[in-house]
Formats: sequence, structure tokens, C-alpha cells
Amino acid sequence: MQTSNSQSWGAKSLSFWLTLLIALGIIFVGARFIIDPNAGAIGFGIPFATDHDYPFGRIKGIRDIFSGVVLLPLLFLRMKRATAWVLTAAIIVPATDALIVLATNGASDIQHLLIHGLTVVYMIVTSCLLFKEKK
Repeated sequence: MQTSNSQSWGAKSLSFWLTLLIALGIIFVGARFIIDPNAGAIGFGIPFATDHDYPFGRIKGIRDIFSGVVLLPLLFLRMKRATAWVLTAAIIVPATDALIVLATNGASDIQHLLIHGLTVVYMIVTSCLLFKEKK
């Protein structure tokens, strides 16, 4: 059952577009891991050691695609509260990615730490907007 809040939420809302952008972005990242696993790994911040690592990139790719696709029906059905909860729970992914890059490459890999860290910040801001934003 939709509330009046979720019925009014949609394309005129900043949180809708921010969520759509993150969903499409992670679908792109996942597709890149499937199409060119090496480029995906380099973009992530941990390049593969050999071509035998490519299947792991493809495994990550399909999970990234799922992470983006799972948000799309919630957005298009205007399920704001469900979108907020799913997006909030998903913050664990880029946060953990940042920790993995830090543990693997150290604190000197600022570029990749920023990519993952700023994704966390973006998702926190979007999540807050989803929970708080009024029409």
C-alpha cells in the first residue's frame, strides 16, 4: 500500500534522480566488469594478477548489475520508503570496497579511496533525502 508521500514522489524529486543515477552507475560498473574485467578491476583499484582472475571480475560484475537493477522497480513503482531502505543497506558495499582498497593498496591510493569514499557520502546524502524529503 502506498502512502500519499510515496504517491507524490517521483521524477520531480531530487532523491529520485540521485537514486536513479547511482543505480545506472553501478549497472555500468557491473557491465564493464563483464565486458572487460581487467578495466573493471583497474577502475576498482585492485588490478588482476593474471587472466585467470577474470572470472572473479565477471562474478563481481553480475552482482553490481543486480545491485543497480534491484532499485529500478522500486523507483518506477514510486516505492520511496522501500527505495530508501534498500539504498541505505547498500551503503555497506562501497564502504567495504574502500576498506578492501585501503587494506590492499594502503592509504597512498587516494584516487580509488576517494572513488569509493565519495560513493559512500553520495549514498548517505541520497538516503537522508529519501527518508526526509517532502514534496
